[in-house]
Amino acid sequence: MDNEHSGSPPFWRSPAGLTLLVAAAVGGFLLFTEHRAHVLGVVPYALLLACPLMHMFMHHGHHHGARGDGRAERTDDERPGK
Repeated sequence: MDNEHSGSPPFWRSPAGLTLLVAAAVGGFLLFTEHRAHVLGVVPYALLLACPLMHMFMHHGHHHGARGDGRAERTDDERPGK
């Protein structure tokens, strides 16, 4: 169902949606200001945890030159006689 043809605005533009967005923004601001020391104290550990996670997920797509038969594919620089 397309909201443009139905005549009713999307939920986030309705009065109830705007009220919910404002309440969530105010609540998020108050939570952050009250717990800023806890949130900012975790940042160094989150960065350290992000390093191995990014390494695992970034190297997932390529298999370091391995072919299906278990032999690694040689590049032109590694071939004998060059």
